[in-house]
Amino acid sequence: MSKQTIHVGHSPDSDDAFMFHALANGKLDTGSYEFRHELVDIETLNRRAFHGELELTAISVHAYAYLNDAYALCNCGASMGDARLGLPGGPVLIACPTQADRAAYDKKSPLRIAIPGELTTACLVLKLYLAKEGRSNAELVPHPFDQITEAVQSGKFDAGLIIHEGQLTYQQSGMELIVDLGVWWMSQSGLPLPLGANAIRRDLPGQTISAVVKLLHRSIQYALNHRAEALDYALQYGRGLSRGNADKFVGMYVNDWTLDFGEEGRRAVKELLQQAYDQGIVPKRVVPEFIFPG
Repeated sequence: MSKQTIHVGHSPDSDDAFMFHALANGKLDTGSYEFRHELVDIETLNRRAFHGELELTAISVHAYAYLNDAYALCNCGASMGDARLGLPGGPVLIACPTQADRAAYDKKSPLRIAIPGELTTACLVLKLYLAKEGRSNAELVPHPFDQITEAVQSGKFDAGLIIHEGQLTYQQSGMELIVDLGVWWMSQSGLPLPLGANAIRRDLPGQTISAVVKLLHRSIQYALNHRAEALDYALQYGRGLSRGNADKFVGMYVNDWTLDFGEEGRRAVKELLQQAYDQGIVPKRVVPEFIFPG
């Protein structure tokens, strides 16, 4: 009996690799389903989701505001920034020391900011922050996420919005923090910052949706139960992170939130999308729908 192919898209990063280790490396019995993994950056996955190319895909919560008719959010697989963990609470806005003070205190000067993609949640929260700060003169320029720090160092940009492992390593490059957007969001909302999620295509049969979400949940649980093994696999996607920093980074974004958004996490998604609509960042009010493991 032939198996049904499920094309899975996720970022080539240590946290996503950790999460998908069991599915990618034959650690689970997937029954009548065969998973084929495609590893590309999150903004590319956001764009591809508009064409429905992947049955299961990581997407930014920001992008979901445009895709909720085609995809539903899995209740597992979240990347949640939680400032209460004592680590970076989300994307960080950084600058060279000579620019950091001006960026933070001189609100009249224009800022040219490198961002990792217009549909990333990082970009959405940055726009909320800039609006709150009265910074209407910032130019947001998409740039490859893994080249932003170097571009800021070279003077091409006044500041850069950093995601992924750069949140832990920017200081090693001589950069200074302007704002941790996860910390800022929690100070404004009292909620963790829902950055990314896994989404499943709505046009799949109900039994397929239920089975795939259940397998995703089992993959996350396997990684958490076999941390050292999953981390060994994830390290190849760490872009030079030490094992200690890779473990720290994985802990930031693969944890209890990833197993279950929970009531607070689901409320955080709803609040973020509502604020995005209220500020005119997204064109429609979206009530998120979550698919639970079958």
